[in-house]
Amino acid sequence: MTRISRRDLLCSAAAVSASSLLARSAWARTAALLAGSPDASLSAAIPAVAPREQLLFDFGWKFQFGNGVDPAKDLGFGFGQGDFAKTGDFDFSKAKFDDSKWRTLNLPHDWAVELPFVNDQEQTSHGFKPVGRRYPETSVGWYRREFEIPVGDLGKRITVEFDGAFRDVIIFVNGCFIGRNNNGYAPFSFDLTDFLTYGARNFIVARVDASFGDGWFYEGAGIYRHVWLTKTDALHLGKWDSYIRTTVNGTSATLALATVIENQGKQAESAKVTWQIFDSAGKSVATAESSAQSIAADGHASFNATAQLDNPALWSPDEPNLYSAVVTVESGGKSRDAERISFGVRTAVFDADKGFSLNGKTIKIQGTCNHQDHAGVGAALPDRLQAFRLAVLKEMGCNAVRTSHNMPTPEWVDGCDRMGLMMMCETRQMSSNPEGLAQLEAMVKRYRNSPSIIIWSIGNEEWHLQSDMFEQGAKIGATMVQRCHELDPTRVVSAAVNGDNEKGISDSFDIIGFNYGLEHPDGYHKQHPKRPIYGSETSSAISTRGAYSTDPLRNLVNDYNGVVTWGETAEEWWKFYGTRDWEAGGFAWTGFDYRGEPTPYGWPSINSQFGIVDMCGFPKDTFYYYKAWWGKEPSLHLFPHWNFEGREGDIIPVWIYSNLEEVELFVNGQSAGSQKVPHLGHVEWKVKYEPGLIEARASKDGKVVLTEKRETTGPTVAIRLTADRTEIDADGEDIAILKVEALDKEGRAVPTASNTIGFKISGEGKLVGVGNGDPNCQESDKEPKRSLFNGLAQVIVQSTKRPGEIHIEAVKNGWDGPELTPAKLVIVTKGVRPRAAVPTIRDQG
Repeated sequence: MTRISRRDLLCSAAAVSASSLLARSAWARTAALLAGSPDASLSAAIPAVAPREQLLFDFGWKFQFGNGVDPAKDLGFGFGQGDFAKTGDFDFSKAKFDDSKWRTLNLPHDWAVELPFVNDQEQTSHGFKPVGRRYPETSVGWYRREFEIPVGDLGKRITVEFDGAFRDVIIFVNGCFIGRNNNGYAPFSFDLTDFLTYGARNFIVARVDASFGDGWFYEGAGIYRHVWLTKTDALHLGKWDSYIRTTVNGTSATLALATVIENQGKQAESAKVTWQIFDSAGKSVATAESSAQSIAADGHASFNATAQLDNPALWSPDEPNLYSAVVTVESGGKSRDAERISFGVRTAVFDADKGFSLNGKTIKIQGTCNHQDHAGVGAALPDRLQAFRLAVLKEMGCNAVRTSHNMPTPEWVDGCDRMGLMMMCETRQMSSNPEGLAQLEAMVKRYRNSPSIIIWSIGNEEWHLQSDMFEQGAKIGATMVQRCHELDPTRVVSAAVNGDNEKGISDSFDIIGFNYGLEHPDGYHKQHPKRPIYGSETSSAISTRGAYSTDPLRNLVNDYNGVVTWGETAEEWWKFYGTRDWEAGGFAWTGFDYRGEPTPYGWPSINSQFGIVDMCGFPKDTFYYYKAWWGKEPSLHLFPHWNFEGREGDIIPVWIYSNLEEVELFVNGQSAGSQKVPHLGHVEWKVKYEPGLIEARASKDGKVVLTEKRETTGPTVAIRLTADRTEIDADGEDIAILKVEALDKEGRAVPTASNTIGFKISGEGKLVGVGNGDPNCQESDKEPKRSLFNGLAQVIVQSTKRPGEIHIEAVKNGWDGPELTPAKLVIVTKGVRPRAAVPTIRDQG
């Protein structure tokens, strides 16, 4: 179901303009891409889906730490063994409990990102944060919220829905234990109807315990995704039971429509379902209606129909056309429940000889794997940041993402649907036990209407199930694949395998994915010529943005061609997968740097260096390799920078990524020669360093098409702030993402600057996070200051609910170093109608 509003994808660029298309930074291009992306929010012409209410339940929570071992520091929870003896005994979720000293915050919230780093080798893979059973003081958090339920809601079913929380959650309402959830990525919900007080105030409490993890990477802690309060009639649609399956037949498409109605009332009801289909402009293009059925009290029934679309607008990365279906339950001449489902029309076929085709056209999967965290906010990303990250990837030519290694947040999936990126959607637990199947079923049912998803993935690198437990692996894999096919027969099922795929879990896969191991695919294709193949995880190239020599003493990796022992450079893996017709393409590890799993170094590194862009989304140089060979526009990128003070006379490698025919390099006005650009490769020179200027001129058919320069700059004298947008919504959710740069006296960006910058935020906004992309930086993500890393830093500010202005000032921080001219920026927050939300007590007066 759609939850992203129009403002999430319609943005205006506030970045400083550049002199040419290629000179425009990824920052500015991201804003431009979003500004031009299709708006999949349907127009006001589409009828509302009342009487269902889905209210955002994010604002006005209270928070404090508990304790994993000492009940006296954990609200007394577990002090004896009688906590659950009587319903209604939990006083911390009653009105008389005093939470006045608790911290007030809004969700999503990740408390782990707020914690200091600890030099504990057992915490390496999770980013050196003090979370786990050995850190009881910072591994349990309590959330509390007061809310009112109107008397008019009597008779409705009221459910609290969590999109995800990390990790073990216990919910209490009005003194009563409600339920538990024990995984960090799948959504969960509880029916609160019987426990609420109507026409009065109610209290919900969540105890979140992050002592255990689900993965081997940074996972955050707390309620890091949205929470919703949903109100429905007793006769209502089943959760995620509505689906639209499309079949393209020449110039038309058949829609197979299905849903389930649940009757939680006290008597049988007769009902039918209607479907109304709208295009992206809000025009009604098809309708359908089911036969009426009687549904027993406390029962459910399935409803089906078909509809026809003439000349459907197909979904693809280039044209992400979306439709919407309003599904309505009718009984007794009244609309009893309704929901809106977004979907797309497209064909997706994997072929053992031809690779992958979308809508009958063969294309390569140009994908990246990504974890879900970002600089400054950890795992608790505002919705707008999801769209920003996808736009960064799309700008380099990426057309697909893999959700490594867990069920993604709905906003990531919605963003892919709207912006045109295909998806390999992956569950966290590869198991046919009840928990594993429940997680898988939730993922498939929730997202099976999303046109972006082309592959269901049931796991990643389960070496036991691939080797010493291959017999069990074969059975587990078969059960999970079968369940995917039952819930969604339209998509292929696979997994990411770091082996030869010859036995175990791979037996039942529809398509075969290889993680690394370029020695395997050719032989496998020869032995199994009928099985489609793709790269489920490739490359693992490593680099530090803006570093041009590897320095183990400083935990830096050169930005030319760093790679781990099991991986391949960008050129190596893409020359393999991009040149074999039978290969569908693949997913590079990773698009973004991510917290935890620091590679190739340990402490003080606190995040990986696998990313094609850094933690903030600032491109590394390899970004432009992909832009050249994955993109469709002429491309040229020259590196490194030309600031190597103290290295005069040293030989500096100069590399160029371009998809044009020939490149000539000039050094301080003198030609260093021309080179033909090899297909899927690069060109390079060895240049003796002298301060000044290097320039690349790329040509096609003998004519210069693009030029790019790198100049030796002076020292930093000023700061520059630019934002992805200078106007955002005053809804308490929207954000502006600011780039911080150092400038010399000529106004040129200083690519080696490391000044510490302080930030003053005032007006109708607040600071939500800072970062700089340095894999070794252990500064706070939340304090209003940050050092520049190789000339760049990032600031994220969020609006309040009041229209006005956010004023951001960047100033020199500290007494050391030369004075810097400050920078100021104003973000306008415009009045909008915010998403429907559960009022806070302050809102209610």
